[in-house]
Formats: sequence, C-alpha cells, structure tokens
Amino acid sequence: MDVDGTKATPQQPARVMSPLKAVQPEGWAEPRGYANGMVGEGRVLFVGGQIGWTVDGKFPADFLGQVGQALRNILDVVEAAGGGPEHIARLTWYVTDIDTYRASLKELGPVYRSVLGKHFPAMALVQVAALVEAEAQVEIEATAVLPTEG
Repeated sequence: MDVDGTKATPQQPARVMSPLKAVQPEGWAEPRGYANGMVGEGRVLFVGGQIGWTVDGKFPADFLGQVGQALRNILDVVEAAGGGPEHIARLTWYVTDIDTYRASLKELGPVYRSVLGKHFPAMALVQVAALVEAEAQVEIEATAVLPTEG
C-alpha cells in the first residue's frame, strides 16, 4: 500500500514516506515532475552516470526504452546501498537529442513512474553531442540521501 492508502501495481510502485523534503521558494510557480530543491539528512550516495543498457550490455532500440532501463539501473545501485526511489534527491539527465526528449514527454511520465513512482527529485537535463557508448541516447546521474546506518 502507498502512504496515501492506494494499492501499488507492477506499473506503479508503492510510495513510501521519503526522508527528503522538497524546497519551494515562496511565490514560485509549483514545478511539474521535478523539485526545485531537496533537503535531507543521512548518508550521501553518488550514482555514476547510468545508460540504458541491460546487465548483458544490450540497448533497447528506442529512447523511452533506454530511459526506463537507465532509471532501473540507477534504482539497482540505490537499492544495493540500502535505499529506494524515495531516497533519490537529484537526477541529472544527458540526452543526445533534445527534440526526441521533447517529442516523448507525454510517454515519458508513465515510463518514469513505472520505475520511480511519484517521487520527483531535483532534476536537470542537458543535450550533449555524444555519450561514450555510441548506441546510448541518454545517461542519467543520481544523488541519493540514505538513512543513517544504525
């Protein structure tokens, strides 16, 4: 069950209380799909840039497939450190084609939520000329704030 009492599904992971709190300057318009800032306390995990390949080095052919896989790869690292989606404080996206990103916005939300639920950390997105792996269309870095081990 989610913190709001709704039932989780395979396409919509359960939401749990996040140890992070969004920071919203007074008078600013409410952001959609991201936070202007996040504050939290605990151990900091820096996740190196993750591309959209599977553990066997295969890439989905399309942008949305690569985004979903890159986010799953990030979540795998966060979970290996003892965290979950609710601990991700920041994402930095690098895309090779901003027009593809913009054209995919409607379909991108469900892909994002299928992996990270309704947790929207601080985010930045930039277009780059290329990524190290020639087939990669997206690379995403993450910073997570994990609970203090006790």
